[in-house]
Amino acid sequence: MPILDHLEPQAVFSYFEQLCAIPHGSGNTKAISDFLVRFAATHHLRCIQDAHNNIVIFSPGTPGYESAAPVILQGHMDMVCETAPDCTKDMACEGLDLFVDGDTIGARGTTLGGDDGIAVAMALAILDADDIPHPPLEVVITVDEETGMLGAAALDASVLKGRTMLNLDSEDEGVLTVSCAGGNVSVCTLPVTRAPFSGTALTVTVGGLLGGHSGAEIDKGRGNAVQLMGRALYGAMEQVGALRIADLRGGQFDNVICPRCDAVVAVPAGKEEEFTSFVRKFDRIMKNELSVADGGVTLSCAAVSGTAAYDADASARMLHALLVMPQGVQVMSPDFPGLVQTSQNLGVITAEDDGLRFSLSIRSSVASEKEMLLQKVRAIVTFAGGTVSTRGDYPAWQYARQSPLRDTVMAAYKRVTGKDGVALAIHAGLECGLLAGKMPGLDAVSFGPELLDIHSPRERLGVASVERMYQLVCEILKNCR
Repeated sequence: MPILDHLEPQAVFSYFEQLCAIPHGSGNTKAISDFLVRFAATHHLRCIQDAHNNIVIFSPGTPGYESAAPVILQGHMDMVCETAPDCTKDMACEGLDLFVDGDTIGARGTTLGGDDGIAVAMALAILDADDIPHPPLEVVITVDEETGMLGAAALDASVLKGRTMLNLDSEDEGVLTVSCAGGNVSVCTLPVTRAPFSGTALTVTVGGLLGGHSGAEIDKGRGNAVQLMGRALYGAMEQVGALRIADLRGGQFDNVICPRCDAVVAVPAGKEEEFTSFVRKFDRIMKNELSVADGGVTLSCAAVSGTAAYDADASARMLHALLVMPQGVQVMSPDFPGLVQTSQNLGVITAEDDGLRFSLSIRSSVASEKEMLLQKVRAIVTFAGGTVSTRGDYPAWQYARQSPLRDTVMAAYKRVTGKDGVALAIHAGLECGLLAGKMPGLDAVSFGPELLDIHSPRERLGVASVERMYQLVCEILKNCR
């Protein structure tokens, strides 16, 4: 039974609910891509589905707009699939359980995927309507944006004739995004060997953290469980002597501030009480340091069975590397007060039989600072005997001092809301930079409805905000003759 059918605009929320019923995490987009192909076929619209499952749908201009320059509507179909600790949903094969709470929409126990499902829903509603005047449209819906903008990187942009683009992948209503950071994911590997140990095995857990988007929320001072675990175990190693790591894992996504990390450590015989005492002490330290930004943080330990672990040298090398690895905000922008310019996030860490692997999301609006952070990572990991590879590198979207589209959008926003919009740069990554590199002369603006706590199970989408931003898109298109 539909949950959102009473909300306005009905067409937008109807399509959003249909999209939410289809599993569409990054790397799992074939089903939702095929849904878009069927939509285009049903509406007799030309559609291109490439080998990566990117979609481009073409719609002719409405009467009076047939000869206007094409406008690109752009968003991505994949979502970050994050679940609450007590949620048993398999997001790889199950749809979302939506609910309406006052003026917001959420999904029970999981992320909502408003980033960027609401952009797709808006585009489909416009393509489906027969009463919205618009120029020829090129609707570009990419895959795997959340894992390094892989779809946009692979997209053949030669099929696109438009040089005016509305990117619908921003989350603060009233903020018109005109520039964003570039970034990459660095994957670090530390080779190790396992050997039997004598002593006591203990599980250690850092949990209770809020997590969140590593671009949009990196400036909020929230704790990163991987970093805190490295710091805690390094401190414990100094306290009790050589520790050996049997297991270490946390995080699910590179671009999410890690909310939980679990470790199994081998403690020297006779040092168990000293270790647990240190854990209790460090738990109090974390609670004090994060009392405002992330007050739910906990550090705990318990005995567990275990017979093998990384050797002492490898364990020490990995803890040294994690302790000194940069995390969080590195540089603030001198041009946009309050904007993060450069940051790094420890995303996912896993201990395998042959080594420790962890990923880092590096972001910067200054290319040289992005490279500088990558150099730091290489220096730390190489010194610890490991290797670094990168993937998903994407450029920053540079601010354009002259933008006719920006003027059009600002004027339309004033007419729709009665308020002045604010043009800002953001620290999160957008596909505008990548696409601008493929389409010289591209004039782009990014905006969207209010979304809170994206990339976390607390994600909420503002209902009234969706209506206003949909009206804004329609108003902009009406003025693109």
